[in-house]
Amino acid sequence: MVVTAEKSVTEAIKYRRSVRVFKNEPIDEQKVKECLQLATLAATSSNMQLWEFYHITSPEIINQIATASFDQNGAKTAQQLVIIVARKDLWRKRVQSNIDFLKSQYGNKPESEYSKREKFALNYYKKIVPSIYFDFLGILGYIKYFAFQMIGLFRPIYRQARESDMRIVAHKSAALAAQNFMISMAAINYDTCPMEGFDSLRVKKIVNLPSSSEITMILGCGLRDENGVYGDRFRIPFEEVYFKI
Repeated sequence: MVVTAEKSVTEAIKYRRSVRVFKNEPIDEQKVKECLQLATLAATSSNMQLWEFYHITSPEIINQIATASFDQNGAKTAQQLVIIVARKDLWRKRVQSNIDFLKSQYGNKPESEYSKREKFALNYYKKIVPSIYFDFLGILGYIKYFAFQMIGLFRPIYRQARESDMRIVAHKSAALAAQNFMISMAAINYDTCPMEGFDSLRVKKIVNLPSSSEITMILGCGLRDENGVYGDRFRIPFEEVYFKI
């Protein structure tokens, strides 16, 4: 077996392609899991980590998900699948985890002994984050939204306070984690195919996801077939998307 050195970040980014057809060759489950551990190191809004990763290795479940993904080649030829799930509904649990972590870093001392900086960090999770995430049937979100727009007439203010805004925040963080995963896979010469075309309700039933969860994307995993990449990479000219101010 030929052992290939792990790629640099630049090499991995350039190597990564959306592979539509995978070889019928197994890949190491443990290596994929390690890439998912690297995914958890991605940047995440307020360190809330509102994500979950479902690593599918069962051929039977892969076939079911492929059917629910309209029999895309990237799903039905995959050796393994990873489902990236956004969990905005877990914000209370994640807030408490951050509070517990901060207190452990501060030495679990009485709050009266906290420094100004330590108090600010704790208040951020005790007051500011809950004020943004808490909602009731979307009503409070709109009240906060309009209130913040009025305040914004006089000073800078965070404006994305609706339930739909917080969903976007959770999905953005999950997508950042997915990119970490894909680059990590590319670094060890494993390939991926990010897919957004699937019946989310059916997929959630197949893997028993709670109704409050939302699937950000499904990633096929494997080794690229010689016909797995559909043509050369196309990108809009850099000059059309780069603006120096």
